Amino acid sequence: METSSSSSSSTLEHIFTSTNMIPFCDPYDQPGGMKLIEELTKNAGQIQDMVLDEIIKRNSQTEYMSEFLKGEINRDLFKKQVPIVDYDTMKPYIERIANGEDSNIISGKPIVELLTSSGTSGGQPKLMPSTEEELDRKTFMYNILIPVMNKYVEGLDEGKGMYLLFIKPEITTPSGLTGRPVLTSYYKSHHFLDRPFNKYNQYTSPDSTILCPDSRQSMYAQLLCGLIQREEVFRVGAVFASAFLRAIKFLEDHWKELCNDIRTGDVASWITNMACREAVLRKFLTKPNPELADIIESECQNHPWSGIVKRIWPKTKYIDVVVTGTMAQYVPLLEFYGGGLPLVSTMYASSECYFGINLRPLDKPCDVAYTLLPNMCYYEFIRVNDEQGEITGDGDGGSGALAEEVVPLIDVELGGFYELVVTTFTGLYRYRVGDILKVMSFHNTAPQFKFVRRRNVVLSIDTDKTTEEDLLLAVSAAKPLLSPLSLILSDFTSFPDSSSLPGHYVLFWELIPSNNTSCKNLPLLLDPTVLEECCAVVESCLDSIYRRCRSKDKSIGPLEIRVVGDGAFDALMDFCVSRGSSVNQYKTPRCILPGDAVAVLDEKVVGRFFTKKVPHWEPFKVAEKVVGGKNIAQI
Repeated sequence: METSSSSSSSTLEHIFTSTNMIPFCDPYDQPGGMKLIEELTKNAGQIQDMVLDEIIKRNSQTEYMSEFLKGEINRDLFKKQVPIVDYDTMKPYIERIANGEDSNIISGKPIVELLTSSGTSGGQPKLMPSTEEELDRKTFMYNILIPVMNKYVEGLDEGKGMYLLFIKPEITTPSGLTGRPVLTSYYKSHHFLDRPFNKYNQYTSPDSTILCPDSRQSMYAQLLCGLIQREEVFRVGAVFASAFLRAIKFLEDHWKELCNDIRTGDVASWITNMACREAVLRKFLTKPNPELADIIESECQNHPWSGIVKRIWPKTKYIDVVVTGTMAQYVPLLEFYGGGLPLVSTMYASSECYFGINLRPLDKPCDVAYTLLPNMCYYEFIRVNDEQGEITGDGDGGSGALAEEVVPLIDVELGGFYELVVTTFTGLYRYRVGDILKVMSFHNTAPQFKFVRRRNVVLSIDTDKTTEEDLLLAVSAAKPLLSPLSLILSDFTSFPDSSSLPGHYVLFWELIPSNNTSCKNLPLLLDPTVLEECCAVVESCLDSIYRRCRSKDKSIGPLEIRVVGDGAFDALMDFCVSRGSSVNQYKTPRCILPGDAVAVLDEKVVGRFFTKKVPHWEPFKVAEKVVGGKNIAQI
């Protein structure tokens, strides 16, 4: 059996000078950065072997790995003995660390924090282990992006980026470890706060405005700084398309107040966060500027707002946001406000690990493919039938997926659909991320993947990820409210409506009378109070991420129920069959895409209802229970 990759590593010593597998990358060295990418992708297979060997070597003595490897350092044994798992398998180990047990349960290096994922388990965010070294790995990814962008866009060193970045709530676990989203972790780290000056990556937002815990004050202050520096802005963006569009909507609602601040040289009185307020006044809003206020006011008064980004920030070269996966629904709005500016989606990352970069950043959103960098973690792939994410072969799609279904990074096939499995440096082993990817091409030996969808996720507006099971349970909780109206929910589907900001969930409900009342009289039976309460109950049953987006972030609008008349879902079936679905195998989809299918149901709508309540949300807590005399954390 092969136990190490010493022969291959000897040829790559000039790239990897330490065992952390993080190459040196100088963002100022354009040729050097592109050469590094070439070396990484030409040697993807060898580097993957080195990564797996290093992960096994570091972690073979952990409690989790010892169970399968018995202390041996052998990658073939690892692939044979270590099972493919999902979060529910890893959760008890992570809970123990959250409650104060040693990191050596899963990691040979200290776990310094737990990163909250946008995915959930039991309605609460998942927690992912992270080490100090992982911040170095993230910084490498940000650095390697710079030469790629400079290859395609000239002059980025001559201006600034107006990136609207925000922190999210965090918690402290019983062990004292902080639990927080991955980007909040990075923005609060010394890697970000003490970063060296980089002329290619200057922000218009002072750090204190990014770190402001009040997202509304943070948004206002960051937009104000961006407006004051409008002639220096060469690129604009946020992490997700939804966040950037939320900023545009905020600007639409507050431009008069922002212009008044610029005109008078003072910040609105409701900006009470002193660090945020002082940063703006000390560095940017140092004196009144009525001329600038008049220019911005003139553009904002000019409706419609098509091309508003180019009009306010005339030197902008592109919009930098994630526009793949569920964010693709926002492309039309981005194109409207951007006025033809390229939409650039630069990288593919998650709470588990940062994965890859877009080597053709000016491609259209529908053509974006990410090249997975082989030094970031060890990748494996479960072949699935199609973009729906159904497992091929005999595997059941759970943790028991057969080993022969799994292929390494360089053995995926062009055009194939795969579910991503990763082994990280931080304590996740053969972990199912849940992303469905399609192989679009290869860059040297490294495959380039299109992000297709999240496994099981049917609805998403912002960072929320609602599964079909979540949706079914929430709808089931609301159904009893219909009994006093003598109505029965006979069928339903849903879609994410991003045509207005913020976007919101829409449920189509086909209701039929439970007595002898004719369906023609259905509109008379619809009690707005009851249907609005149905909306509220559905929302209250959705997970913590959805409720946070609704109540704190305001990034999702109130849920809507559209009641449709008799025959609506028959019409939907006819439509789907006309588009190629099998009439024998047809079942109502629990989510449909905006477009023709929605139009079919909209023709049958007899009533529309929105919740007037905001669902309850509070930061989740790691509670403790006593089992066998020991305190065990429960997330």
